[in-house]
Amino acid sequence: MQFPTLTSPHTERPNQVDQTMLMVVLALIPGALAMIWYFGWGILINLVLAAIAALLSEAMAQKLRGRPAFGTLRDLSALVTAMLFALALPPLLPWWLTVLGAAFAILVVKEMYGGIGYNPFNPAMAGYVLLLISYPVPMTTWLAPSVIAEHSLSFGQTLTAIFTRALPAGLSWDALTSATPLDSMRTQLDMNYTVTEIRESPLWGAFGGRGWEWAGNWFLLGGLFLLWRRVITWHIPAAVLGGLLAMATVFFLVDPDTHPFPLFHIFSGGAILCAFFIATDPVTASTTQKGQLIYGALIGIFIYIIRSWGGYPEAVAFAVLLMNMAAPTIDHYTQPRVFGHGRLSDD
Repeated sequence: MQFPTLTSPHTERPNQVDQTMLMVVLALIPGALAMIWYFGWGILINLVLAAIAALLSEAMAQKLRGRPAFGTLRDLSALVTAMLFALALPPLLPWWLTVLGAAFAILVVKEMYGGIGYNPFNPAMAGYVLLLISYPVPMTTWLAPSVIAEHSLSFGQTLTAIFTRALPAGLSWDALTSATPLDSMRTQLDMNYTVTEIRESPLWGAFGGRGWEWAGNWFLLGGLFLLWRRVITWHIPAAVLGGLLAMATVFFLVDPDTHPFPLFHIFSGGAILCAFFIATDPVTASTTQKGQLIYGALIGIFIYIIRSWGGYPEAVAFAVLLMNMAAPTIDHYTQPRVFGHGRLSDD
């Protein structure tokens, strides 16, 4: 029988990257809509700005290499990077910071290493850390969730604030913005308030911050969709959340007055988004099953350590990037045993 190629595979197999990335985009939509509902139109504007910047950066990189841009853009990997990056940004972040971070994620973190499949670091988290370290004030200035906010901005007012930094007459930035639940908990614990006293604020819901915990629930639904469609496996999500919960539980049992209830750490920041969408990146994560459990658990542990004693209240990006560096070593020491091969006898 004559085959079109001399070596296997002899049949063509369609590229699955675009289908996988499409599933991730669909899974992110419920959580993204919840973020828009609770934190305003700025989330949507950030998503659009990041997507445009990421896609243009990807196209420019392909053109510089003399490659057709459409084929690469069609795989949707740049769009997924843009969405994950934008969902981590404050709603009223200046537009140029969003564009800068998305362009850095694609051009430097992804394309300078060779493009999809070659980048050692998660591009979205690297872009986020660049902005957080360089511009800490705007990157930690969030709107109060709509369920407790005294003022809200229309779509047009939000556009004006993002592009010109101008607010409607009679409104100030202090009246619109508030600390995130993680930042509020951390700051007030440093002021010797107890967890019980801190949670008397209307900012808090059943477990975490109001608005934040419901957004987390919708990201969880999207993550379960990815598990159902077998886009990801359970190992990394379970390990990330398990490692974070284990650390939080130990310190909560030791001193509940200075360490919040463990589920606070799951539903007050980006832990769920990290567990299902960020840490599971197939390029930068560990690839063996045992390695994925170690990789995920260490991400969860680092999230707790940095949140509790580090310089920043949210630690997802730092934890992921640290473990991206360790992933090759973890894979090296967790390779499964190859059956059928043994050491030859000297006889």
